[in-house]
Amino acid sequence: MAKYSDIKGFTVQTLASDTAASAIDAGSWSSGGTLNVARRNLAGAGTQTAGLAFGGEATPGNTADTEEYNGSSWAEGGDMGTTRKQLSGCGTQTAGLAFGGAAPSLTAATEEYDGSSWTAGGSLSTARKLLGTAGTQTAGLGFGGETPSPTTNATEEYDGSSWTAGGNLNTARQDLGGAGTQTAGLAFGGSTVPPVTGVTEKYNGTAWTEVSDLNTSRYAVRGAGTQTAALAFGGSPGPTETESWDGTSWSTVAELATPVMLGAGAGAQDAALAFGDSPISGATQEFSAPATFNQITQGQLFFNSTTNTFKETITDIPSGTWASGASFPQAVTEKGAAASSNSNGVFGAESPVAATFEYDGTSWTAGGTQNTSRQANYFGTGSSTAAIFAGGSVPPSRTANAETYNGSSFTEVSDLNSARSVLAAGPAGTQTSAIAGTGGTGPGPNDGSVLSESWNGSAWTETADLSTSRRLAGQMGASNTSSLIVGGALTSPGARTANTEVWNGSSWTEVNNLNSARNNLAGAGNVSVGIAFAGNENSPPYSAKTEAWNGTSWSEVNDMSSPRQYVKGGGTASSAIALGGYIAGPGEASALTEEWTADLSNKTITAS
Repeated sequence: MAKYSDIKGFTVQTLASDTAASAIDAGSWSSGGTLNVARRNLAGAGTQTAGLAFGGEATPGNTADTEEYNGSSWAEGGDMGTTRKQLSGCGTQTAGLAFGGAAPSLTAATEEYDGSSWTAGGSLSTARKLLGTAGTQTAGLGFGGETPSPTTNATEEYDGSSWTAGGNLNTARQDLGGAGTQTAGLAFGGSTVPPVTGVTEKYNGTAWTEVSDLNTSRYAVRGAGTQTAALAFGGSPGPTETESWDGTSWSTVAELATPVMLGAGAGAQDAALAFGDSPISGATQEFSAPATFNQITQGQLFFNSTTNTFKETITDIPSGTWASGASFPQAVTEKGAAASSNSNGVFGAESPVAATFEYDGTSWTAGGTQNTSRQANYFGTGSSTAAIFAGGSVPPSRTANAETYNGSSFTEVSDLNSARSVLAAGPAGTQTSAIAGTGGTGPGPNDGSVLSESWNGSAWTETADLSTSRRLAGQMGASNTSSLIVGGALTSPGARTANTEVWNGSSWTEVNNLNSARNNLAGAGNVSVGIAFAGNENSPPYSAKTEAWNGTSWSEVNDMSSPRQYVKGGGTASSAIALGGYIAGPGEASALTEEWTADLSNKTITAS
């Protein structure tokens, strides 16, 4: 009998579990031993196999009870000297630190644990509760919390005997998560009263710096790990949500088996503990990442023997999401952009400034200055180290000027054949192979065009026209032989189109329309798989819609967090960026940055 591999040319692996991007992504939560004293609003310290639980709110009231965990069960330890709830803690099972809380009024009391009993330590400078925490018994860190004021940004450092002031958080908040050490701390989430936040900040021993936000904003979130490898779990909203931190960004991993709200956390990123809960509970859960796992690979086909399912690994565009990125240095609207991903791009400053700024996924830095200061949605494509900008407006006229960028400076190259502004927005190729379509040729405010020009790295050549005349469209593509233009404004005032056209290197062909007609939108991806986002469907408040293109048709996927038009961006269907634009009306420009991410996903193959 012929084998499947002989017929098809490859084998299908049989695996006991799904493939994963990392050990943390392959991790999961499981039940651990139950606390002897059920409680909430407690504190924790130590590791997954040597944990410490202390204080909290039990039945009928607050407790000073301490328990030690050995990896499977909890045993009674020495009671704290001060009965309290909503306290904070750090350190290890044999060298723990407890501070702050409510007993029942706010307290500054600090206690140190030696593995059997607690003794008084130096008091916090300010009595407070619901602090974030990191560090050890002799190098502790407490930040944020609630004083007589609902929130504070104060940070204090402990040296084993006394607390001293550290650098303030950028965002004052209470009931936040923490991880790391006194000189390399991490603060995330919390409540700014009443809103919740996903703001994440890192500490260098002197000052806090904002980094990428949690994907799910929440308070009462708990943490484990270090500044470069942390785990955030539980809280509200999203009491089962778990996210891992790699030093740059947060990603969603396996959810808690049961919700955790007002519990405590301890341990490391790959071996964490969650214990206690609200309503009052003694439940304990352990997060463990496997020592070995099967690496996820695009296009992989395998059989999961545990679930008895065939699965294929694909980039899951429909499940992609937008997350906040670092704000642009200024509010910007009608400018140009070139981006290859959500962490690589160069964007023009607000007109009439000729400056540019580059994005690395974490922060913005000043880039080179264009030779020609331009505005009005000029053409851009490429990356932060190899881009080309062309067209736009140099008031009172449109321009055909084109410039390339090498990561530090701009060089003038051959002009477009036709001066145009308000061109299509989104990636349209590379620095050496691009297609610039549509745009306004003047002189009226509602003019559009069917013009299309191809760039080969040295000159622009007019190509076959589009079928539909327009301006302010979205665009995506990989080269001068492959591109897609979508939506835009027609020549009639206020008229918008959902029309989509594909370029194959010789002609434009109409294909299936967008679900929502709009102009002032942007695109990312290519003719096989892409996204179109934002825009103006009618009038303010504009659109937050994102639509995914699968090479044949459009489908609506997750919205942006902020509706806007004149947004600029680019990248791929799995890693894109959106910047600026008008958020409410013609005069309300934005500095908002949003990052789109669609991860690899193992999809079950079903018979149809």
